[in-house]
Amino acid sequence: MKKDGLKQSLDHSIDQIILMFIDWYVEKGKVDPLDRIYLVNQLLELLGKKGLEIEPSQKMINLSHLDLLDHLIKYAVDNKIIEDTSSEKDIFGAKIMNIVTPRPSEVNDQFWKLYAQGIIKATEYFYAFSKESNYIKTREIAKNIEYKHQTEYGEIEITINLSKPEKDPKNIAAAKIEKLNYPVNMLCMENEGYAGNKTHPGRSNHRIIRMDVSGELWGFQYSPYSYYNEHAIFLSKAHRAMNVGEQAIKNLLDILTTLPHYFVGSNAGLPIVGGSILSHDHYQGGRHTFPLEHADIEQAFQLENLPDVKAGIVKWPMSVIRLQSEDKKSLEQAAKKVMDTWKAYSDQSVDVLAYTNGTPHNAVTPIARRRKKLFELDLVLRNNRTSDTFPDGIFHPHPHVQHIKKENIGLIEVMGLAILPPRLERELDTVKEFLLGKDVQVAPVHRKWAEALKEKENLVTPETVKEIIYHEVGEIFLQVLKDAGVFKRNEQGKKAFIRFLDRLKKA
Repeated sequence: MKKDGLKQSLDHSIDQIILMFIDWYVEKGKVDPLDRIYLVNQLLELLGKKGLEIEPSQKMINLSHLDLLDHLIKYAVDNKIIEDTSSEKDIFGAKIMNIVTPRPSEVNDQFWKLYAQGIIKATEYFYAFSKESNYIKTREIAKNIEYKHQTEYGEIEITINLSKPEKDPKNIAAAKIEKLNYPVNMLCMENEGYAGNKTHPGRSNHRIIRMDVSGELWGFQYSPYSYYNEHAIFLSKAHRAMNVGEQAIKNLLDILTTLPHYFVGSNAGLPIVGGSILSHDHYQGGRHTFPLEHADIEQAFQLENLPDVKAGIVKWPMSVIRLQSEDKKSLEQAAKKVMDTWKAYSDQSVDVLAYTNGTPHNAVTPIARRRKKLFELDLVLRNNRTSDTFPDGIFHPHPHVQHIKKENIGLIEVMGLAILPPRLERELDTVKEFLLGKDVQVAPVHRKWAEALKEKENLVTPETVKEIIYHEVGEIFLQVLKDAGVFKRNEQGKKAFIRFLDRLKKA
């Protein structure tokens, strides 16, 4: 039976592991052989060792660099250099990787050098680099449960996110005591190379590409826990809150000009319908075709004085207006018209109110992409009102689906990719057992759903139970998207959408 990497490495002394780790980079051509002694000494210092107890000769490389990293971290735990918590191990691992990771200036130079040869070549380099440096947590991401679910709107994507570590109770307690204002948040440039602490993850191995966006300095990085291929984040150097208005549209289209093979979008700028971080101006993008991109125009219409812009309602469970043009300026004007009209629009018959006592409720989730010569914008209409019936949000997952998804519906979900909480892995396994007639305790939040499923599905077998559960979860996520739609997919909602278009065409 083959041992895993960590068990194999236990047969080696820590000195051998140190040499094997550095030699992995030398052998792969990632570091200059001339730097070998220097890097070994840097690693010795980090591990609290005074020297090597074996002859520093070339070693056979039979483990991956990440397997070797695991053993170096284990040595630090065993020797009380760090505590055995996920936070301490993450911070220490990033410090080890930083030793063999080029400085930001070198990474930027290489990126733009490759960019001159071919845009895709540059992003592929940076993505591979971010994975190799363990900034992107490839092994953790591989744990995620992923599948597709067919609907009348096309295939939607379902993921149960198992990659992000659970917060350690010690770190939660420390966060209440240790309040630091540097870095200001998780998305500012000051994270680059930051060692981390009990309230902030290790970023020693983090590198950011600098780029110009509409004449401003912005950063381009990847998400450590990527939800899709080349999951990118674009962040402003300036510390300012999200502002999803006219300038945001210009910025999205400018990023598309620099990286035409990516999509780029923004969360809405209001609570409930926005993302988890509204305090720092940023967008998300990447090299992935989302279900929304495949969705067709259901009803075309024309905007006044913008003949070179095609417009239409998209056939999608949420309320989406798609704009297309070869001319960026025309597209910006069209987007401004939609956003300005929506911002002030009310229709009480469908619970849409623009303001309550001066507080704005209407917002837009914009998504930009290229289709050959065309620039394309999907503007998803959002509203963050609450009510006594729906205290979490009128256009938010309703109570009967919150046992599966109760978090905000952000940019990624809007496009048809469900990011479901890790608790579901365990909870859904129990529901499977229940459907198979076993005596198990189903979580209270799922009990009513599980009993309804049992009545509905009278031919559940060990071979079909997983497919049945996955199908039902897919249907629930579809309902989540419908709940978040401001104009429902029924006759009343469709007529209300047309009334908004009538207002928009006159704008």
